[in-house]
Amino acid sequence: MTRPALIGDIGGTNARFALVAPGAVAPHDIQSLPCADYAGPVAAARDYLARVGAVGDAAPREACLAFACPVHGERVTMTNNHWDFTKTEVHEALDLSLFKVINDFMAQALGVPHVAEQELVTLQAGEAAPHTARLVIGPGTGLGMAGVFPGRHAWIPLPTEGGHVTFAPTDEREQNLLRHFRNRYGRISVERLLCGQGLLDLYVAHCSLKGAPPRYATPAEVTAAADSGDGVARDTLLRFLKILGDVSGDAALTLGARGGVYLCGGILPRLLDWLPQSRFREAFADKGRMRAYTADIPIKVVTAPWTGLLGAAEALHNEEVE
Repeated sequence: MTRPALIGDIGGTNARFALVAPGAVAPHDIQSLPCADYAGPVAAARDYLARVGAVGDAAPREACLAFACPVHGERVTMTNNHWDFTKTEVHEALDLSLFKVINDFMAQALGVPHVAEQELVTLQAGEAAPHTARLVIGPGTGLGMAGVFPGRHAWIPLPTEGGHVTFAPTDEREQNLLRHFRNRYGRISVERLLCGQGLLDLYVAHCSLKGAPPRYATPAEVTAAADSGDGVARDTLLRFLKILGDVSGDAALTLGARGGVYLCGGILPRLLDWLPQSRFREAFADKGRMRAYTADIPIKVVTAPWTGLLGAAEALHNEEVE
């Protein structure tokens, strides 16, 4: 196969497409297209291929597309946009000999081993144990969580729904927060707090506990207010990162992630200055008799912008990915 393959990382708002040369994982001709402009992945992919001149005899015959929604069935229904399609429709419409569909966080996990060292920011040095699992976790629209394990022949993805485990408070403030959220939502998962909307909800909860009216209406406004010295916004952001440390440490214990923990997604790279100030590392390591275990796990923030595309390229010919 001498033609480049098509890879994609498709979220609720944007569809990121690229080409990848045979046997490579580094994407080229990367473009991001608004999902709202297209009826579905076929129309978006055709427009992308026309833009980069990959048509006719240069059209890809292989493709791997990652979607931010469940993809285990034949029909794929996007969670945060109008795309609704079957895998067979896309396979046939694009005239592909090989077509793989994966979840976007599986793509993140498979992409992490290919991220350049200069695009990783060390939060905790630790020592990575060879031949052990790595945890990839990241708050965004939701809380993604997956593992990746170095198999004999290829990286083995370990998909999870760890973002939906029950939130467990560790101090009186979090007990009060839990009561606030339970009154509104019932059962509280960690994803309810550790996502973009969760950051805003945490801010509103802090305002309620302090008897102050909320002044900000978006997660970005809360973060900007914290940067400007607003006390409630600052407490909110620090609590968000502390809870993320709790959850990441628990997940690392569950997975046995002695190969390292990788923090990714759209939110955390913007909070690089806040992470060292927060109690993230303290909460991550504070696991009683297992403190020595968690305190020695390397933790890195992934700042690479196209990790999902790297993962889609990895998945294309990875025999562990169907």
